[in-house]
Amino acid sequence: METQRQTGDDWEIVMGRARQRNTILMGALCALACVANPVAAVADAGGASFWLPGIFGSLAAVPGVPGWAYSTFYIHESEAAGAQKNFVVSGRPVGAVAAGLNANADVLVQGVTYVSAMPVLGGQAAFSILGAGGNVGAGIDATLTGPRGNSISGSVSDNRATFTDVFYQGSLKWNQGVHNEMVYITGNIPSGTYDQNRLANLSFGYVAYDAGVGYTYFDPKTGHEFSVVGGLTYNLINPDLQYQNGIDFHLDWAASQFVSKNVQIGLAGYFFQQLTGDSGPGATLGPFKGRTVGIGPQIGFIFPVSEGYQGYLNLRGYKDLAVENRPEGWTAWLTFAVSPAPPEAPSKPLVRKY
Repeated sequence: METQRQTGDDWEIVMGRARQRNTILMGALCALACVANPVAAVADAGGASFWLPGIFGSLAAVPGVPGWAYSTFYIHESEAAGAQKNFVVSGRPVGAVAAGLNANADVLVQGVTYVSAMPVLGGQAAFSILGAGGNVGAGIDATLTGPRGNSISGSVSDNRATFTDVFYQGSLKWNQGVHNEMVYITGNIPSGTYDQNRLANLSFGYVAYDAGVGYTYFDPKTGHEFSVVGGLTYNLINPDLQYQNGIDFHLDWAASQFVSKNVQIGLAGYFFQQLTGDSGPGATLGPFKGRTVGIGPQIGFIFPVSEGYQGYLNLRGYKDLAVENRPEGWTAWLTFAVSPAPPEAPSKPLVRKY
């Protein structure tokens, strides 16, 4: 296998690149958890959640290269639920229930990440901030039931270009050889673009906080890698919908192989489970606990951009498999990031024997 024939110095460069790639992609994506959630309602109303399952992937807990990094993401999501599935939605009276919900979104995210060179609690600190704009569409193709039980049938749709909230994320990461650990916290700052009278929203209309821990095994000698990250989300109430989502648990995982110094392939997946029920006057469907399991492929490329900088291009997708109280569909991510390149390995001195 080609990866086993790389020299130790080459793999130090590979690991450095992988660390910096992780800083941009994973550190920023964590704060981006809810950006690409196009479902008409917010929280678990509408079957959506603050956390977009599958955010964390390969090398999630590996420390990065100190300095500033820029990243941009294109995200496409398509979700739908059959006429037999009911959801509380926005754009209608508080507590209104709709069946036949469908939604799609195309979002372009811009973000910056700063990785500190100063150790914090023996680890490496990083902070990210992101925002995004995009187009979101949502529709109801079946029946709408009001809070008083009155029902109407037909189709209603909404489509608009809008902005997400602003997202932030802080993390601490530690490295001990092939073992890497991480803690993180992330949340959102409402942008003011949420409209309670619209079905289609990219902003949440409420504040949420998410925190968790992660682990990555990465052996630079073989190129084998495995990552897992788990976290909990706490949501404040949406005052417009009078709806508060319960506490959510999410587990993201990924396994990959560096087939060369610059190419990585693998699989990624997620498990999402709502732990406590939804509440508030608008929660007319009761606890409405959601669950989903998904999996998909990924491929990544590292390449030079200019002196002292490198680029990273990643394509991955997820397909929902087992879904409860959420729309079902698929999500595709295309990531481009530019960051300081890790230092090249020093050349070995020439030793002459006389």
